[in-house]
Amino acid sequence: MSKIIDGKAVAAIVRGENKAEIASLKDEGLNPKLAVILAGDDPASVIYSRSIEKACSNAGALFEAFTFKDASDEDKVFGVINRLNTDNSIHGIMIMLPLPKGMNKQRILEAISPLKDVDGVHPLNRAYNLTNNEGLFPSTPQSCIEIMLRNGIEIEGKHAVLVGRGEAVGKPLIYMILNKNATVTICHTRTRDLAYHTRQADILIAAVGVPKKITADMVKPGAIVVDAGINEMADGSICGDVDFENVLPVAGAITPVPGGVGSLTTALILKNLLKAIKLSKKNHN
Repeated sequence: MSKIIDGKAVAAIVRGENKAEIASLKDEGLNPKLAVILAGDDPASVIYSRSIEKACSNAGALFEAFTFKDASDEDKVFGVINRLNTDNSIHGIMIMLPLPKGMNKQRILEAISPLKDVDGVHPLNRAYNLTNNEGLFPSTPQSCIEIMLRNGIEIEGKHAVLVGRGEAVGKPLIYMILNKNATVTICHTRTRDLAYHTRQADILIAAVGVPKKITADMVKPGAIVVDAGINEMADGSICGDVDFENVLPVAGAITPVPGGVGSLTTALILKNLLKAIKLSKKNHN
């Protein structure tokens, strides 16, 4: 029987580290604060914003949300971003995606100060990831790496096969894995004979957004399987991109959905907030 990797246990450790670091900063007279910009009424964004607010509260960090109606508020969004960029009491800024139709996503993301970009969406932070330099990187791809490292899974020298090349998870993850010295194969919707490639993987990461896309016959026995997908089924249940029940006996270790990669995301947003404070101090010294 393969090992089920407990994302909740890893998240609890990271939350503990965050809480201790925030307490230490408060002793120095600094109160970490995260600002979230929520434009429109996307239900998932509203839920995510609330979960981040709760995570901040539990860790002792300050939180402030700025809400906007729709694309007609674009100029107001820019105004708030510009103000937050120069406000020394704000240490992190996060834009909830997707933005309402008609808003210029690229222009808005580029407006955030790279030093406060806790979601790692600014082009400069993306470039830092690509070039293996210090920066702020997206939480879900980071979660895929963190969940392996904190469970003693070695990445260096392994053949990692990544299924999915999306902007939010797949593309940033390519470079994160490369930076850990894995050999990386990227598969996507145009890949021929997907199963041939996935069966070569020592580490198989699914970030494709298709329920149970990765089946047992696509997994090499003993492989590490990391499921970065989250899909809502017709009956309201949640499942990942991996057929968990059938892949479980084949894999050497596997992350469940829920309870895996997604468990770490809010904790890693806070970890990025604390990293943003360090980077800002370094930049101004």
